[in-house]
Amino acid sequence: MAVESDLRYLDRVVDSEVAAALSSAPAVLIEGPRGCGKTWTGRRFARSEVVLDGSEAMRLAAEVDPASILEGPEPRLLDEWQLVRSIWNPMRHACDRRGGFGHFVLTGSQNPPDDITEHSGAGRVARVRMRPMSLWESGDSTGEVSLASLMAGARCRAAETGLTIADVADLICRGGWPRMIGMAPAVAQARLRDYLDDIARVDISRVAGVRRDPGLAGRLLASLARNEATAASHATLRADLTEQDAGPPARSTLRAYLDELARLFVIEPLPAWSVHLRSPTRLRRTPKRYFADPALAVAALSASAASLRSDLEAMGLLFESMAMRDLRVYAQSIDGRAYYYGDDTNLEADAVLEGLDGQWAAVEIKLGGASAITGAMQSLRAVRARVDTARRGEPARLIVITAFGPGYQTDDGIAVVPLTALKP
Repeated sequence: MAVESDLRYLDRVVDSEVAAALSSAPAVLIEGPRGCGKTWTGRRFARSEVVLDGSEAMRLAAEVDPASILEGPEPRLLDEWQLVRSIWNPMRHACDRRGGFGHFVLTGSQNPPDDITEHSGAGRVARVRMRPMSLWESGDSTGEVSLASLMAGARCRAAETGLTIADVADLICRGGWPRMIGMAPAVAQARLRDYLDDIARVDISRVAGVRRDPGLAGRLLASLARNEATAASHATLRADLTEQDAGPPARSTLRAYLDELARLFVIEPLPAWSVHLRSPTRLRRTPKRYFADPALAVAALSASAASLRSDLEAMGLLFESMAMRDLRVYAQSIDGRAYYYGDDTNLEADAVLEGLDGQWAAVEIKLGGASAITGAMQSLRAVRARVDTARRGEPARLIVITAFGPGYQTDDGIAVVPLTALKP
């Protein structure tokens, strides 16, 4: 079946990555949370498709005769392939037989628990991580400042954003889900509460292959939302989940649920940065946890734009979560990875972006305010002073991301960038 173009398609940052992968690998696997736009992107590149998410008959045919659904004009889209995991080996064998590149585009909202793709796809399948839309992709960023240009030393300039606290709260609550870009934040939140209910009732059991407790899954999602953008320990989460009659869940149970939420791409841990320091200071090792989109954290708490406006401390953490979502999207486009810096003196940088060529940049994220921005600059200078730059190299850039105000840079080159002016 030929795939029709979707006139509503909004360009995604990963489009160029998918195109490059199809020209250099037999198959491309687009992975990410359900509803982030993987199918639409896959269709943009495919000439035929098999949709396994919507037809029990199609899934049965794939299980009984997988070769039959691999035939069709190429690239052929295998949408939500993980619903028929037995298709993986026939797909990679077909890649071997046909030779060349660009045979299949696969999409997946679950990372199979047996990790069957880790070894058998080597050399055949290029992975592309997709996330909910950044503000640049949704049309809510002017793109006056490019992350790539900042890393290259370009000057930072952007006009005053003109945003209000209400505007930022609305962006956080609406989120970056393609189908919800035009929705009012309250309507998007209603749909996202349904989304999390499906995760707790159905998806977490499906990805595990074991029946999970929807009530515990829902309480865990709420606890993670209360601890968004932190490195909350398992002990903290277990205490938060303690019930009067039942007590806390077992440590092994909590670990399993967290692993399954990560396999569903609902949460995305941010690893700690490992780097040589000038002093004997010890670095933190525990990852921070973020939802794939800050709107999910709002939904998990049954909160609203109005409640965020009345609690600026919580809103600041959720703004950090939105900025981390966008930074991950933009950093991936320049072959970079995101980490955070934290040490035992409580010195932190919200993000460290590290490139393949050894470049690195430290980032602090602040909702706004002159004193907060000044404090962020001081923290970044302290991080730079603590890193052993003789071994690691000087940072390509120190960056403060804000919600309000203009984009500019200090005399010593620190860039202050509104999130709504940033692009890859």
